Amino acid sequence: MPLSQPDTALPTIFVLEDDPEVARLICMSLSEYGFRCEHQSTGRQLLARARQSAPDLCIVDLGLPDMDGMQVVRELQDGSPCAVLILTGRNDVTDRVLGLELGADDYIVKPFEPRELVARVRSILRRYQRAPAVEPAERSLARFASWAFDASRHTLTAPDGREISLSAAEAGLLATLLRRPNKILSREQLLGERDVDPFDRSIDVRISRLRRKLDDDPHNPRLIKTVYGAGYLFSAQVEWT
Repeated sequence: MPLSQPDTALPTIFVLEDDPEVARLICMSLSEYGFRCEHQSTGRQLLARARQSAPDLCIVDLGLPDMDGMQVVRELQDGSPCAVLILTGRNDVTDRVLGLELGADDYIVKPFEPRELVARVRSILRRYQRAPAVEPAERSLARFASWAFDASRHTLTAPDGREISLSAAEAGLLATLLRRPNKILSREQLLGERDVDPFDRSIDVRISRLRRKLDDDPHNPRLIKTVYGAGYLFSAQVEWT
């Protein structure tokens, strides 16, 4: 149910949380800073709503009454790709890594500070707004090493013709690398942030996902190379059309 006045000009956040008091706190905090919130208490409700109207971002709890939150993240990325922030009481490194592997953009452990939650949401949305893939006036098809990347559709085409879907976060990261090939890009540049927590390994997880989808050997990558202490470099000639 909506917990704030509808305004289609505002960024829309879907909040998946089975505790109504926690959901109310989240929605009130975000509404104060100009976000429109909708609350769903089960994973199935959120997935059905996301199919009807894609949100700008989903905040997903992992402990749900009808299904595991990780499955919700997976199905969102498969069917209704959008930004995802996991907000949960599960403080296990395995859960954190798995969530990022499945396409989540960030992971916050409860109890949380509302101002930090708002800052994380803003940070994620800034990355998506800066992604070059959404600008139709720009060249959107990149060719490299017998691969093709369609930034407007978030898809990769392999040399053998297979079409591989990317999450919005993966597509934005790949577009950033492809628009500056053969240049070292720092984590700050890849995340689009000035200040990045040196212990935040989310960008490394996303690079790992991209390497797998590009069949790039993580032990000896040909395309996305790690430059230790500096960042990453896309090592190929790229042609945009």
